[in-house]
Amino acid sequence: MTNESPDTAEREAEGGQLRASTLELFFDLVFVFTITQLTHAFTHHPGWEAVGQIAIMFGVIWWMYDGYVWLTNEVAPNSSSRRTFLLVGMFGFFVLAVSIPGAFTGSGLAFGLAYVLVNTVHTGLFAASGGRAAYSAVLRLAPLNALSAGLVLAGGLIHGWPRYLLWSLALLVQIVTPYLMNPGGFTIRASHFCERHGLVVIVALGESVVAMGAGLAGMDITVGLIAMVAVSLTLGYVLWWAYFGLDGERGEHALAALPGPERARPAVLAYGYSLYLVMLGIILTSAGIAMTIAHGNEPASKAAALALSGGVAVFFLGQCAFRLTLKLPRPWFRLIGAVAVLATAAVGVLWVAWAQLVVLVVVAYAFVIADDMFSLRSGDRSAYLPRSA
Repeated sequence: MTNESPDTAEREAEGGQLRASTLELFFDLVFVFTITQLTHAFTHHPGWEAVGQIAIMFGVIWWMYDGYVWLTNEVAPNSSSRRTFLLVGMFGFFVLAVSIPGAFTGSGLAFGLAYVLVNTVHTGLFAASGGRAAYSAVLRLAPLNALSAGLVLAGGLIHGWPRYLLWSLALLVQIVTPYLMNPGGFTIRASHFCERHGLVVIVALGESVVAMGAGLAGMDITVGLIAMVAVSLTLGYVLWWAYFGLDGERGEHALAALPGPERARPAVLAYGYSLYLVMLGIILTSAGIAMTIAHGNEPASKAAALALSGGVAVFFLGQCAFRLTLKLPRPWFRLIGAVAVLATAAVGVLWVAWAQLVVLVVVAYAFVIADDMFSLRSGDRSAYLPRSA
């Protein structure tokens, strides 16, 4: 639901979309694999270095993946040529995902070449099929995107610490890009734009289920193990509810309420930067869940405990930034919640991993429910919080 009139919605649909297409959902299947690969990268070599590697790789991947959301928001995949180029971009993302395990430890050339391909298809399709304003905007964006892609490719050719430096510089270029150029010119169709990002969050949350299934491989199915799986699923539900209970709809309404030319920068900040933290939090939480299931009856390692509780904390920090950007209620409440859930890591280190998981779910859900109560009292409603609630 948006605040746009039918006439406005019809005009904004020209050249773009008001709802996500099935081809975009097919495109998202590659993203499932990307999230899985990043999660496995941490569980195989847990520690701060792995966190840094994941943050860098996911940062540069997320920038271009989000760019494809902007692309299909403007350029509907309604012709054979457009669909073909999207499939080429999809292939590039698949190669990126395949390259993740050895991106820092081995040759990063495949990662770099795939990134250049993804970047080139994005710019070319935007320039060829976007509207006049979008064409002008993508010409301003293209040099900075090409610079970041060149840095990723150069990093893939060099081993050791220079690769960290070059890929970090590529991410830095992307972070400052909206401030080095005017992001205006891109049409933001709020209904499609917000739905697409919501679907990406769902895809990422699905990785927590995949992590559970992977953790169960080769284990005896006991009552205790089933209980841990149930609590892990509950944690996934808590994260889903934290975003989709109210913020998903409120974000769309807030973006749709802005005049068209003023939507671009808030869209970048809320759905680009803020959701990067949300998605990174899901990746770390999924890794923590997998490690907890594998060693639930033992004290958790510091890496596993911080991945589990820290992942939820990063998720809440992302929501805090999302609310601040779109001027949604109580961003500070998510910030306090982030501190509280992070503190639960001590339970796993000092006691056992399954106890940390239980306490984490209780604390996180308590903050989400309390926030919902404030929303209900102030008159907020959503599809999941009807007026009868």
